[in-house]
Amino acid sequence: MAAFFRLHRGLPREGPGCDSDVAWAVEQAGLRDFKRVLDAGSGPGGDVAALRAVAPEAEIVAIDNHTPFIDDLKTRFSDDAGVIGYVGDMMAAQGPFELIWCAGAIYFVGVTEALAGWRDALASGGAVAFSQACLFRPDPPAAVDALFEGYPVTDVAGIAAQVAAAGYELLAARPVSDAAWEAYYQPMEARIAALRPGADAALTQVLDEADREIATWRAHARDFGYLLCVARPR
Repeated sequence: MAAFFRLHRGLPREGPGCDSDVAWAVEQAGLRDFKRVLDAGSGPGGDVAALRAVAPEAEIVAIDNHTPFIDDLKTRFSDDAGVIGYVGDMMAAQGPFELIWCAGAIYFVGVTEALAGWRDALASGGAVAFSQACLFRPDPPAAVDALFEGYPVTDVAGIAAQVAAAGYELLAARPVSDAAWEAYYQPMEARIAALRPGADAALTQVLDEADREIATWRAHARDFGYLLCVARPR
């Protein structure tokens, strides 16, 4: 894990995303007035500026369980007193929130479980926007299966069923764009190149795995990716 975080420390984001994702999700949810927004599994705050753009007067609560990410976030947004960073469990956040934004991190909890757990943290009329690993074509190549190491990745219909099982309505969904993936992977590639000289065995393994992940997505981006979903309790 030390080698993993050596690669990831200081990267601008911990998953694919771009500002237009946040704007689109808010539009689909029909949200206008924000008092509080939760960035669940925020990493170093790659989406906080976009959340601030759609909610200029709101308190933005960013939670991640990795302290260095929150340290980076606090430094990055030190001039914004409305951005509050916490180290902790994103499922334990105390609402109410008009919007819960979760870019990629719902993967670690499960769609149904996370949505059910956040129901009481949502303000009346509030919504959850999340991105989750998704198969866009059946029978993905072996390289894609290997990437997920047995994680039960499903398709668009499967994610919709998971949303419904939590008692939510799926308001809208669309694939996360190629540009959003490149916004994540291009800085990582630069970091990999910088760390290769003199890397020990543990770090070399992490760098190789990251290179393989990037190559797999670029080769099979039409087969899998992330689905960005907007959902509201029924």
